[in-house]
Amino acid sequence: MMWTAHTRTLTGRVVGRAWRPSCTTIRAFSGSFSRFQMNQKIVVQNPIVELDGDEMTRIIWKKIREELILPYLQVDIKYFDLGLEYRDKTNDQVTIDAANAILEHSVGIKCATITPDEARVEEFKLKEMWRSPNGTIRNILGGTVFREPIVLERIPKPIPGWINPIVIGRHAFGDQYRSTDFVAPGAGKLQLVYTPKDGSPATVMDVYDFKGKGVAMSMYNTDESITGFAHSSFKMALAKKMPLFMSTKNTILKKYDGRFKDIFQEIYEAQYKSQFDAAGIYYEHRLIDDMVAQAIKSAGGFVWACKNYDGDVQSDILAQGFGSLGMMTSELITPDGRVIESEAAHGTVTRHYREWQKGNETSTNPVASIFAWTRGLLHRAKLDGNDALRAWCEDLESACVEVIDKDGIMTKDLAIAIHGKDMKREHWVVTDVYMDTVKAKLQEKITARSSKL
Repeated sequence: MMWTAHTRTLTGRVVGRAWRPSCTTIRAFSGSFSRFQMNQKIVVQNPIVELDGDEMTRIIWKKIREELILPYLQVDIKYFDLGLEYRDKTNDQVTIDAANAILEHSVGIKCATITPDEARVEEFKLKEMWRSPNGTIRNILGGTVFREPIVLERIPKPIPGWINPIVIGRHAFGDQYRSTDFVAPGAGKLQLVYTPKDGSPATVMDVYDFKGKGVAMSMYNTDESITGFAHSSFKMALAKKMPLFMSTKNTILKKYDGRFKDIFQEIYEAQYKSQFDAAGIYYEHRLIDDMVAQAIKSAGGFVWACKNYDGDVQSDILAQGFGSLGMMTSELITPDGRVIESEAAHGTVTRHYREWQKGNETSTNPVASIFAWTRGLLHRAKLDGNDALRAWCEDLESACVEVIDKDGIMTKDLAIAIHGKDMKREHWVVTDVYMDTVKAKLQEKITARSSKL
């Protein structure tokens, strides 16, 4: 049957959109919300830190918080506004404060944010071109960012051979994201100087003799951070029961990338090899170009530890290879496993935000933002031993997937992935309709759990 759902969209306008729900969705809408009112909210014993963001994701984030989180959970949220205007107002101190709050409370949940370029500086009249808030947070927390696709059966994969998930671990410290770059105004000598604190002679290295204008950059990393990266990666491989690959370009950067290679190998042999052998998995170092080629030819099913910049690039390739950038989890995990920051693994969807500002309908995929909440709350549940919270998070995640895979209700990006140029308006729904259907599916699962008690 066809059903025209009259719903208030993210633009605030009430519109009618024809869509085809399943019978279970109709039943959930018709009765189960009232049944939930009799149920007590799940108590989350300890606080979480919420980091708000920018543009379209900020609009969606608010709806997630108010309609999918707060009606079901009694939770103490430590809120930080990482919207670009407030970051500028506080000289980016809010980002530092938010990171320190995550360290204190062990769980951070982050909306997508703008990293300003020259155009954004002009648009927002910023005091300066503030650094990436993700980079700032990662440098304070340390740890490794792990990204994994949310696999859908309905969505065709551009890399069809990827039948098993691939987990990318992105080193979350230093390299290009904390580099010092320089524009050489003309001819001159570029040098790199290291001055020891113990007063011993400085090391001066000649880098390049400029004959005219040019650019230069220096970057760094530390043994402590690389060691933490290694421990996080080995532990993730053991948790997933997947082999681990770590990629560098140590044939070119013999000392810089070679340090990554050596530290990983030393830690593996001293602390993890016996555990890997017992689990039937293994660890290998590979050159980044060889690893990319092998990954494309593989069936998936491994953890891939990447340096900071490589992980940034390869995680987007991973998302598209599995079908959609909007279907990706992202978790920053410290080496001891105590602190996690989960976030949406995509940008602020500026193009959709411009349409929203005009009052036009928008169909933005909210799944990654919803999973940012659930993955952070799952870590909170693990730390607190809160089985009810864990089950609720699993229900919400499965509701997101089932609405797409079983009911065929999805946002425009996923419909394009399925239908391509043959996509029609009835193949997709606006963001509100998708999220309302997810809420109905979630309530159906909660009711089913309650009936078993």
